[in-house]
Amino acid sequence: MYHFLFVPLTIGLGIFVAGLQTAWHRTGKEHYLRLTKFFGKLFLINFAMGVVTGIVQEFQFGMNWSEYSIFVGDVFGAPLALEALLAFFMESTFLGLWIFGWDKLPKRLHLATIWAAAIGSNLSAYFILAANAWMKHPVGYVVEDGKARMTDLWAVLTNSTALAQVPHVIAGAFIVAGGFILAICGYWWLRERSDMWRSTARAALLMTAVAGAVVVATGDSSARLMYEQQPMKLAAAEGLERDTQGAPFTIVPGLEIPKVLSLLSTHDLEAVVPGTEDLQRRFEQQFGPGDYRPDQAVVFWSFRVMLYFGMGTVALSVLGLWLTRRKRPLPGWFARALMLALPLPILAIIAGWLLSEVGRQPWTVAGELLTASSVSPGVSLTEVAISLSVFTLLYGVLAVAEAVLLVRHVRKGMEETPSVPAEREPVLAY
Repeated sequence: MYHFLFVPLTIGLGIFVAGLQTAWHRTGKEHYLRLTKFFGKLFLINFAMGVVTGIVQEFQFGMNWSEYSIFVGDVFGAPLALEALLAFFMESTFLGLWIFGWDKLPKRLHLATIWAAAIGSNLSAYFILAANAWMKHPVGYVVEDGKARMTDLWAVLTNSTALAQVPHVIAGAFIVAGGFILAICGYWWLRERSDMWRSTARAALLMTAVAGAVVVATGDSSARLMYEQQPMKLAAAEGLERDTQGAPFTIVPGLEIPKVLSLLSTHDLEAVVPGTEDLQRRFEQQFGPGDYRPDQAVVFWSFRVMLYFGMGTVALSVLGLWLTRRKRPLPGWFARALMLALPLPILAIIAGWLLSEVGRQPWTVAGELLTASSVSPGVSLTEVAISLSVFTLLYGVLAVAEAVLLVRHVRKGMEETPSVPAEREPVLAY
């Protein structure tokens, strides 16, 4: 979850920065260049923190989850290798060229580097989410000698769960980035009342609203896939204990809308949605004794935090588009609301990750490998507790450093006369 704080902001902010530089390239207006450099530095701070926190995950697979790694290595390793060798190398290489090429590369070539880096970020997300989707809905494999062997890479990369999950998560990332940009625009609008911040806010409002529409559309397909592939997660998210025909959607405990859950899950008002207790009995018959229900409270409330906070951010963006129509300025109260709303999309996407991972329990790989069977047998509880405590403290320090750097840069503002990419083709010297 901590690593995932930085991932969505990197995904969305990279595309936004590339769009700003494209606007400067096409119009030649200096304020687009200043905005590119301003948000580009925020993007780089966040990218660096994401890399640092992501490295730890690779070590965890082998050190704390060796039994899991042994079982899934042949399958899970393929998309992870593609992510590292193709997406991340592309992202980091072209980002380096963008950072150091401002006064060395031609304008078009320099613009291409930020687009390549931003596209690399999104490709990286695709491969990671494809690997994660396989854990929820394993396809394209066989189990031989107690290990999963991949038989079809294409099936893994085009898993129906991945095809629904990837656009949903990436659109959520754009909502997070949009909320971040809007909070900054609100802060500077209150200080300067400049049309530059109004137009930047309009662009971020539009990005957030469009991403919200994608989230709603992909959320619908995700709900139907959950009904087919992860019925226990769906039942836990709705607090549904018994198989129910025309199942209601629970807004909060005690407040329900009849038949809406059946409609969302199957597009049929009278469809039967299985409950946790009935599914528990079926899973015991299929997989043997055990508790196959995830943590009810975590799954139930994480789903609602994701839904309400995420849609609240989107609703705020739609309201902002209406308030700023026909070149109207941002109202002061709305600028303050944008600043106060900054935590909403962040909490929403973290809650979505909680729903995704806790809702799959007690499985690491659905139907194949239990979480209890995935841990390293040679690692003691004490060793896990010590390492986890150390990383928690270290990550706490890094979180403070990240916040201080971001706030300091936002308060500092933009460069007055930023350097520009070279106008002529560079001369290659040997």
